Amino acid sequence: MRRVAVTGIGAVTPVGNDVESTWQSLIAGKSGVGRITTFDPDTYKVRIAGLVKDFDLSKYLDDGHKSMGENLGRAGSFGLAAAIQALRDARVSEAPYEPYERGLSMGASVGRPELKDLADMLHPIEHGLDLYRQPPSVSLPRDPNLVMEKIAELGNCQGPMISVSTACTASAHSVGEAYRRIQEGDAKLMISGGFDALTSWLDVLGFALLGALTDAYNDEPHRGSRPFSEDRSGFVLGEGSVVAVLEDFEEAEKRGAHIYAEIVGYSSTMNAYRITDAPPDGGGAVTAMGNALRESGLGTDEVDYVAAHGTGTPGNDFSETTAIKKVFGDDAYKLTVSSAKSMTGHMTAAAGALSVLIASCAMRDSIVPPTINLENPDPKLDLDYVPNKAKERKVRAAMLNAFAFGGTNASVVVRNPNLADAA
Repeated sequence: MRRVAVTGIGAVTPVGNDVESTWQSLIAGKSGVGRITTFDPDTYKVRIAGLVKDFDLSKYLDDGHKSMGENLGRAGSFGLAAAIQALRDARVSEAPYEPYERGLSMGASVGRPELKDLADMLHPIEHGLDLYRQPPSVSLPRDPNLVMEKIAELGNCQGPMISVSTACTASAHSVGEAYRRIQEGDAKLMISGGFDALTSWLDVLGFALLGALTDAYNDEPHRGSRPFSEDRSGFVLGEGSVVAVLEDFEEAEKRGAHIYAEIVGYSSTMNAYRITDAPPDGGGAVTAMGNALRESGLGTDEVDYVAAHGTGTPGNDFSETTAIKKVFGDDAYKLTVSSAKSMTGHMTAAAGALSVLIASCAMRDSIVPPTINLENPDPKLDLDYVPNKAKERKVRAAMLNAFAFGGTNASVVVRNPNLADAA
């Protein structure tokens, strides 16, 4: 089996439009949650979300690729921008791989139409016009595969293609499956990650009707996302994209690529429980975490950090904590565990890939970002959740968790590429 390295990362998030600004915001405990501006939320029970700010796709496109921004929706624009950053960071244009050795594995939600989209689609019907003469701008922005094709073109990818739509686990699955393709020799380079923007009126309404979103802090948005708190009452929607370039480790070393992390374990499972609830006993998350850890070859005392799914719903945080304790045993109390969703909101299909960024930077800088808004810890949740302030710590290895409605689970284990120096 081949070793797999992370050699490039790009990000567009509610707390920064590149990797370093995102990372600095996270370790500073800065919240990106605010009042919703994607529509008028005044008549909604939920009026807050983690939105991307001051974003302009054209700033990421060079003169020869300006047309790539055409017909992209909000989520797709984030995805393309993050991919461009990751490709540049990894110096993919200099990589010696053949096109068939380069692949793509991306996670995204299926696009939902806005009211304007519906009006555009209904207009030809109402006026007796030919439905097949509608411009591409009517339907293409909702197709995530359009973005993936553009990313593949930029990376000159003619190898494996994986498109993942497993809700909030999508980008963790995409990273894990990209890891598998390289590990098994199907590719030498894979572009992986996810993009999403479930912040339209329809998305907010849908999640609110499910009872999944908090409505307790509309007047203090930055306090709304409260993972592991006794007074947590639901998650806050977020949006954005994180993309990571994975490579054959030896090939990356040979060409002098910067290596952020080595991926050493991955597992995907399901709960077969209830669509919107996490099993109190940890369910399939226990199996996913345990399998990923076993594949890594690391002991429970060799993992220092868990980038938690940590949504801030009563059920998820309890279930995840239970799973961590079952997998790590007494060593669970030596871990640092934190949730970036306290700052970004839930970036849904992009959430798992954000954890790749966090773990990579935590290993590089020997600091773990906090879980903010943790003023009232839940006494039933007794691990070290890094409350409110970042913690300096050498991180030898980290586990990244992502779980989703529908009962899907994914865990990825990454190791510090300078492991000997990180003890």
